[in-house]
Amino acid sequence: MTPAEAWARLEEGNRRFVAGEPRHPNQDAATRQSLQHAQVPFATLFGCSDSRVAAELIFDVGLGDMFVVRTAGQVTDSATLGSLEYGATVLGTPLLVVLGHDRCGAITAAAEAYETGESPPGFIADVVARLTPAVSQARRRGITEVNGIVEQNVRQAVHQLPERSTAIRQAVNAGRLVIAGVTYHLDVGRANLVASMGDLGAPATDAAKEIR
Repeated sequence: MTPAEAWARLEEGNRRFVAGEPRHPNQDAATRQSLQHAQVPFATLFGCSDSRVAAELIFDVGLGDMFVVRTAGQVTDSATLGSLEYGATVLGTPLLVVLGHDRCGAITAAAEAYETGESPPGFIADVVARLTPAVSQARRRGITEVNGIVEQNVRQAVHQLPERSTAIRQAVNAGRLVIAGVTYHLDVGRANLVASMGDLGAPATDAAKEIR
């Protein structure tokens, strides 16, 4: 499957989800049995941990279709990067989707901390600290609303993942992988492409060439 074909499959699944006509593919006993010894997902997805944004549901896919990594606010650390590298290089998925969503609690907390200078308790503070650059960049662009900061965070992740990971950068440069930045709208259930790195077969915002 090419990156464009993988994205088209996710788009079609999301259209069914929005229309209230999901097919729930690959969720039967036969599929479960067929996946006992190997997995061949067609996409890696890096999304938020929010319970309202279950990736397999909103894209109407099933078992074995997506390799999913989720953290609050799509915050990355070494374990997250290693997991994404596994999906993109070991499993060889042609598409890596970065999925943000409306009214993100982690982004809201980061924006509030930026305003007040007060960090939340415990390790939540670490999540907030890792999201502060996106809040700061959004503010420099005149963006103060949470959903706008969410989109800024997605855009930054699309560009930063290959900057931080040699394996992901090499896969993008070789044309084996496309990174797609997507925002999800809770009210209507629609997932919109807002940025991409690589060729999805159609114009996309912030499309980028080879990274050096």
